[in-house]
Amino acid sequence: MRLLSALALAGPLLLGGCADLGYYWQSASGHIGIMRAAKPVPEWLADPAVSAALKAKLELTQRIRAFASSQLGLPDNPSYKSYADLHRAAAVWNVVAAPPYSLTLKSWCFPVAGCVGYRGYYDEAAAKAEAETQKTNGMEVAVYPVPAYSTLGWMNWAGGDPLLSTFIGYPEGELARLVFHELAHQVLYVAGDTVFNESYATAVERIGGAMWLQREAGEPARREYAQFDGQRQDFRALALDTRRALTKVYESPEAKAEDWTRVEAMKQAAMADFRDRYQKLKAAWSGPRQNAYDAWVARANNAAFGAQGAYDDMVPGFEALFDREGRDWPRFYTAVKRIAALPTDAQRRSALQAASGVLQTHSSPEHKIGDHGA
Repeated sequence: MRLLSALALAGPLLLGGCADLGYYWQSASGHIGIMRAAKPVPEWLADPAVSAALKAKLELTQRIRAFASSQLGLPDNPSYKSYADLHRAAAVWNVVAAPPYSLTLKSWCFPVAGCVGYRGYYDEAAAKAEAETQKTNGMEVAVYPVPAYSTLGWMNWAGGDPLLSTFIGYPEGELARLVFHELAHQVLYVAGDTVFNESYATAVERIGGAMWLQREAGEPARREYAQFDGQRQDFRALALDTRRALTKVYESPEAKAEDWTRVEAMKQAAMADFRDRYQKLKAAWSGPRQNAYDAWVARANNAAFGAQGAYDDMVPGFEALFDREGRDWPRFYTAVKRIAALPTDAQRRSALQAASGVLQTHSSPEHKIGDHGA
């Protein structure tokens, strides 16, 4: 699941806009700090103080980077040709919030990025403070670390988005997927439509990742990836079932009648079923990442499920569209851009369904809870 492998949301530097000045300052200064820490990969490779393990990873990323442009039609630009050691666990921490009886994420609206269902902070304490503010407003909240993010190509003039210490240690298959996902955002970004953007980029990384493993990776990397990806697909299916169950509760006659005592009981029953099914699912898994979802499950709430859905819900449609376009990357990107140009979320979803033949699974209502900042 994307929230756990932590592939990124769009860069906080682009999200300052009309928000309060303090938030804008931490966004700008945080990104500048990352850019200042970055050095070209060749400099790291030439440094005798750099470990052999890190050099091997950096060399691998450059092969992945070249594959992205030559085989997947992704941009060939300065992004992911430099590296920064951040000396912290995440690039940013994202805050997401949702009402007690809805999976619809609260949205924050900014220039360029439009309205997005999260708010990013370079400091974990600041993210947690924002989460507490949302709790006092009656929202369910989640704070999660994001190891990478995309500036959508806007910063390529200054060196582009660097590789980061927060994800350089990922297994080969996951590392390839992350690079492909972030570069996909540089091909296409629809202001204000988080689900479309993240589902599209997730489809690119999944298809591209499979191609990398098949054509370039060794058998050990393929085995490692297959084991964890099987667990990931199992968990995605369970999470989707739970989102559908919660949506049914929140759209039930009891909810429409505002019988919140009954709705709460139904909600807790759905959550208990989710955790029980997870324990049974995990019992069949093995390997070093068997417990990878434990923390997420323990904290699962409407905000977590709403954010997770942004990365999954439209992916089958984009994958089917890729097949319908003859598995040809330029044709696929052209088709996606044509859909992206439509003026509303609903029109984009309908067009993707018509083009792909796949029913959309997005489980949240289309309306958003807005906050346009200061």
